[in-house]
Order: sequence, then structure tokens, then C-alpha cells
Amino acid sequence: MRYQKIDPQLFIDNRERLRAELPPGSLVVLHSNDVLPTNADGTMALRQNSDIFYLSGIDQEETVLVLFPDAPDERQREMLFVRETSESIAVWEGEKHSRESAEKTSGIQRVHWVDSFPGIFRNLMAAAEHVFLNSNEHPRAAAEVETRDLRFIHATQRAFPLHDYRRLAPLMAGLRLVKSELEIGLIREACAITEAGFRRLLGFIKPGVTEYEIEAEMIHEYLRRGSEGFAYQPIVGSGKSACVLHYLDNHGTCRDGDLLLMDAAARYANYNSDLTRTVPVNGRFSERQRAVYDAVLRTMRGCAEMLRPGIVLKEYQEASGKMIEAELLGLGLLEQKDIDAQDPDKPAYRKYFMHGTSHHIGLDVHDVGDVWAPIEPGMVLTIEPGIYIREEGLGCRLENNYLITSDGNIDLMADIPIEAEEIEELMNAS
Repeated sequence: MRYQKIDPQLFIDNRERLRAELPPGSLVVLHSNDVLPTNADGTMALRQNSDIFYLSGIDQEETVLVLFPDAPDERQREMLFVRETSESIAVWEGEKHSRESAEKTSGIQRVHWVDSFPGIFRNLMAAAEHVFLNSNEHPRAAAEVETRDLRFIHATQRAFPLHDYRRLAPLMAGLRLVKSELEIGLIREACAITEAGFRRLLGFIKPGVTEYEIEAEMIHEYLRRGSEGFAYQPIVGSGKSACVLHYLDNHGTCRDGDLLLMDAAARYANYNSDLTRTVPVNGRFSERQRAVYDAVLRTMRGCAEMLRPGIVLKEYQEASGKMIEAELLGLGLLEQKDIDAQDPDKPAYRKYFMHGTSHHIGLDVHDVGDVWAPIEPGMVLTIEPGIYIREEGLGCRLENNYLITSDGNIDLMADIPIEAEEIEELMNAS
């Protein structure tokens, strides 16, 4: 792995917290993600299942984690199964976990080769009262590919149809919502790498450079600092492309007089950051651009004042929409008559601000979370308001990541330039 070794206490503590949530007689089984195919004999790089990484720290394919706190044999109460390596695998694929290295990484003392899992699992099922299996229950999940976890669920329920099966996902979501100090440290490192990438860009962006050249500058800086790469597909949109919320082509040329919106950030040790900045291609905001930029920045700061323990994201989103509504009135994009005549379920501001203001972030960019649950200390969320004026070819979004504390929140990206004057100064420093 490119990242530095993580203290295994993180994973030991996470497993202990999960055990405390289980009823007596519970067996828990989690699988790694698949290595997905492309075409011919090609494959994608592994992106590890967030839950098995959270509980074990193992970043390798064909891994199985088993927890059975009440197993009659104490040696079977916590087990890890990893792919057996060989000289051939070492030649073709490189270093894989040995049983010893898997133990050091995870803090799990009983490590077996994965080929032994089926027989051991059958014995465990004879003693289990409740079987907790994992699945992706994120409300925005729309994947059509059957995961290794889901294939295992189907096979297990066919082989053992009379067991009491339960959902692990709600328990994992509850545990992952509040981040530990070790997790926060990893997110901070992802934010620091992202800052270095953005600062590098401020001396590079100018009329005539392409969006993909900007993307290349970012990934260069991320990788040289130990990141695993982009936390998500980067958005680098100039001019009218900045108004496309999920613009991923990144093939345009930056033109004098346009704004450039960059939604791109680094991942470190499987933990993510999420940054958006909007800058003038020529290094100077026009009067209109500056007015829109300042409106978005004011909204962002107003949201930061609201995002604190006790607030419910659903209510917070409605309040942030009211802030944007006031800014749109000031910009002349809405009139009071538009607001008076609006459908309450389709507020007028949605023409210029179509997405949510905040989401949880952690092992997943859109991390587990509940929009109806109050915000608690230890959660990490984004704040990302925007204004998109398609008729003017002008889009602006700003985004930082915030750690919630009992006293309010801490901006984990406070050192990344955001004031218009500072951005202009840095862009014109050379």
C-alpha cells in the first residue's frame, strides 16, 4: 500500500464496538469486494469493501472476516481468511498478505487461508442462532453488479434456509457515522494532500490549458504525496461545463473570461476528502463572477454556522435553500413574485441550486448517514453550496469538509485558499 501503516488498534476497537451491538449467539460474516473485469483479460484495481476494511484493515481481494463472540471454541470467535500466496502469485501480482502480516495489520490472531473457509463456516452455522450478513443499503445505491457479499447471501440461504438471518448494514452504518481520532487523522491527511494539489493548480491555470491537463496536475501531486489517487471521478469544468453537476469529460479548453469549477480531492488509506473550488481562468474575477462567488461563499459560511450538534440534515437543507434564495434575489436571478408563486415542493431557487448542501464523508465519499437523524460530535460532513446560471455559462460551487464537535465544527480544509482576493493573488504570483 502507498499509505503508511495504520495502527491496528483502530480495527480492534471497531470490532469491539460491533460486538457490543450483537445479540447472543450471533455469527457475522463479511467479504471483500471483487476485482472487477474490464474486457479480454483486463481487470480494474481493487476498491476494498468499506465495512471489511473498517473492521480489519485488510486491503486485499478474496478476504473474509468472521466474528462469532459466543463460539464454543474461543479460537473461532474472531477469524480472518486471506488468499494463500505463492511463488507464482508473487511473480505475476507481487506481494500479498502472509498470515503473519495479516495478523499485524488487523490485530486478529487467528488467520487462515481462504480455501479453508467453507468447512469452518459450515461448523459455525451449526452453533449460530443469528447470522448477520452484509449488503450495500446506501439509499442512493444503484449498482446492478452482484457483489461477493450478495452472492454469499444467496448461497448461504439456499444451504441453510432455516437460520435467523439479519441485516448487518444498519449496525455498520451506526458505527461508522461517528469517527474515531485515528479515522479523523486519516481524513486530515487526505485533506492535506488535496490542499497541495489545489495550490499546485493556482500557478498552472491560465487561458489555453485543457481541463485534462489540470486533472493531470492534480493526480501528479496526489500520487507523489502517498495518496491512492482521486477520491472520486474528478470534475474539471470550465465555462458552461461548470453548470453540469456531474461533468466528467474534462476535455474542454479553458478560455479567457470563464470560470473553472474543480470538484476533485484525494483519498488516503481508503479515507476520502471532498473539495470544490471555482477560480477565474485568467486569474481575475469579473464583477459578475465575483458577485456570484461571494454569494456562494456567504452561503457556505452561513451553513457552517448552522452545522452543529442537534440539527437534522433535512431541516438544515431547507434552511440553506432559504439562504440561496436570498442570494438569488440579490443577484437578480429571482424576483419576489417567483417565490410567492412557487410550488412548496419545487422551490424557485432549485432552478439555480439543484443539489444537497451537505453529506457525510469517510470511507465512502457519500458515506453512510441518515438525513432524519440529528448531527452528533465526531461526524464529518461536507458543506457545498453552489449557483449555476446556465443562460450565462457561469457555474460556481465551493466545498470544504467539517468535523463536528460538541462546540460546533472544525473546518478540516481551513488552510485551503477560498477568499477571492487570495485566489487572485496566488494565481498571479508568478
